[in-house]
Amino acid sequence: MKLIGENLSKFLIKTIANKTYSKSCHMKNIPRTYTSKCNKPQKQNLLRYPALKLEETMPKFLKSVQPLLTDKEYEETEAMAEEFICSEAPRLQELLEKLAHCEENWLAHRWLKYAYLANRMPVTIYSSPGMSFPLVKFKDLDDYFSYTSKLIMGLVKFKQQVDDGRIPVVKMGKLELDNSQFGAVYGTCRIPLPEEDDIEYNPKSQHVVVIYKNHFYKLPVYNNHGRILNAKILSEQLKRITETEKSCGVPLGILSTDQRDNWAQSYLELSKCRGNCKNLKCIHSALFTVSLDQCVDFSENDKYNILSHQLIHGGGSKQNSANRWMDKTIQVIVNPNGISGFCYEHSPAEGQPIALMTEYLTKILPKNSEFEDGSSENYECATKLEFAKPTDSLKNKISQASENVDKLIKNFHMQVTHYQCYGKEFLKQQKLSPDSFIQMALQYAFYKLHKCSAAQYESAHLRIFYGGRTETIRSCSNESLAFARSMLNPAANDQTRVELLKEAVNGHRQYTNMALQGRGVDRHLLGLRLMALENKLPIPKFYNSPGYVKSSHFRISTSQVATKNLAFMSYGPSTDDGYACCYNPRDNDIFLAVSSWRSNEETCSEKFAQTIEEALSKMHDMLVKAQSEKKAKKETKCKK
Repeated sequence: MKLIGENLSKFLIKTIANKTYSKSCHMKNIPRTYTSKCNKPQKQNLLRYPALKLEETMPKFLKSVQPLLTDKEYEETEAMAEEFICSEAPRLQELLEKLAHCEENWLAHRWLKYAYLANRMPVTIYSSPGMSFPLVKFKDLDDYFSYTSKLIMGLVKFKQQVDDGRIPVVKMGKLELDNSQFGAVYGTCRIPLPEEDDIEYNPKSQHVVVIYKNHFYKLPVYNNHGRILNAKILSEQLKRITETEKSCGVPLGILSTDQRDNWAQSYLELSKCRGNCKNLKCIHSALFTVSLDQCVDFSENDKYNILSHQLIHGGGSKQNSANRWMDKTIQVIVNPNGISGFCYEHSPAEGQPIALMTEYLTKILPKNSEFEDGSSENYECATKLEFAKPTDSLKNKISQASENVDKLIKNFHMQVTHYQCYGKEFLKQQKLSPDSFIQMALQYAFYKLHKCSAAQYESAHLRIFYGGRTETIRSCSNESLAFARSMLNPAANDQTRVELLKEAVNGHRQYTNMALQGRGVDRHLLGLRLMALENKLPIPKFYNSPGYVKSSHFRISTSQVATKNLAFMSYGPSTDDGYACCYNPRDNDIFLAVSSWRSNEETCSEKFAQTIEEALSKMHDMLVKAQSEKKAKKETKCKK
């Protein structure tokens, strides 16, 4: 989902070594506040992002690596950590503390640059998640256009709430959570450039771009007086677009699915024509894009897998991968077969705005009254963006990009599981954190399948800080390993297993609380490394220690994206030999979207998803049995 751990380190070395660090111009334009109609910023009371103390971070780091190392590896890591603390670390810490004193958030713009914009892998699968809406059944094409127009109007209405500062400020305890990311996703687009991309923000945009059969149309969503257009008017224009285009256009959108340097070269060639530049600017500045896809068949058994594939990458060059512009932060995707959702480019924001948008849309979609307002007059119709005929060189790049995305998709293995035995209500009855419980189920499943523990990443938001992004929750612990081993130990009894599970869940919960407060391990250690690179100092040997290397190689990359809908988020794994697992724990069921790479013989999404289901069921039965035995003992004792 995002560049983390070992993979991020590779990019840091490549992109910063022998360079003097400076903020790129795009960093200055990141939206920081809401702007109301009166143009009065809606200020929030947020914290500055700190530089943690070494004496706090290093003991937590050493504890976190223990379950991943042999005794010899741990001794080596401990010695290298001690050497680091006594030699290079104090100087790097001093540099980091100076930055923290000067900047409200020393990490935010660095994270944007090195975790995203300097990443040369395709955003397709590697970075951009898909967020599904519940499947729908369209009566006919008119119903399809009506539904899509309501999505468009609903998203524009949600933007109005953002612009008016009406998004509720949520608190974590007494601390407010930063809402600036809600203003960073509309009208935003990543721009492909060699070595490091740029990012554009156009929050005052008045239009969206509709993509149909690879053709691009500018569709104004406000009338000439600034009023939102009525859904019926939008629906009529969508219908006119589809009736106009009888054949597929040049698949320019496929270029945006490619490796970033390849796409940067293609983009440069595409930009050489003045007419194309105007069209590209129109796409960049759109509030979002809307992909009206070609119908793809699916069966009841594979509906969720097909849904995930269509949202993440479009199914390949023979399906809908060219009917995209992967650089847009928000891509709305709707298929006549009932598939719909978002694909979102991750660099400007985390999942919170997308998740809240999804909740808002699914809440208002059934209410016709929500779409009866808006203007039906004084508006401009949709206009086609006419791109110049591609050169032979550009045709070759389109062909290569098509081949590349097809290979990537062929290697990508997705398995979406709808586990229906129980959900978070049961876990709350057991007085267990649903999130921590599922994290332990993933640890147990991996250990059962691969006979070893794995570094496991879970994202924790840092929204109590100005411009806060994420910290890592290190889910693999001594307690999680002890629990996993007990589940596979025939000599262990259920009471012991339950106690070990509770210890593991509580340990995870404690680490989660620390991470949400900005007191995790990974971002601080990253900051110290950045200080060495930015100041042309040697990279400390500590970063090659077995503990740092193994604990940063996240073979399980996870996140919880909760929604009450029959829906889920999905994305690709962060390592070649690992998995991604995004889950949605609902009251009485759980969605699990598991992915891996087919090229690795050790991993299999289907097997891992099945093993997770088995783990969840066994943990449920164990809890029920232990509870029953405890109750029986209590009753027997009372009788005596």
